[in-house]
Amino acid sequence: MTPLEMIKSRPLPFAVLMGVEFIEAEPERVVASMLVRPDLCTLGDAIHGGAVMALADTVGATATFINLPPDAKGTTTLESKTNFVAAAKVGSTVRAIATPVHRGKRTQVWQTRIETEDGRLVALVMQTQMVL
Repeated sequence: MTPLEMIKSRPLPFAVLMGVEFIEAEPERVVASMLVRPDLCTLGDAIHGGAVMALADTVGATATFINLPPDAKGTTTLESKTNFVAAAKVGSTVRAIATPVHRGKRTQVWQTRIETEDGRLVALVMQTQMVL
């Protein structure tokens, strides 16, 4: 089973609720997309920062999951920092692209770029995942 097939075989309930669709998954890169719906927006029809953070957390945690050592039981987020750069408007689709910064035995650090369809940066997220 490929990493993408493994991810799709065990959908995360909150990711499903947000409409996250995983489109690429390899040990060095995980990519997902999400439609910016009105219920994920703040005033002004722009994506809510919490939705951006939740998307990045989901993709970074999933990237950790497919990189877990065989004896690991799972992963949990230890820390996350988000730099917001630009808004994504309702009706657009954002992509989250997670790449590893560090993949150790006890922790993994992932950088996730949230971009619009045309590649404009919405947010840059760094998160640390604990290996359980």
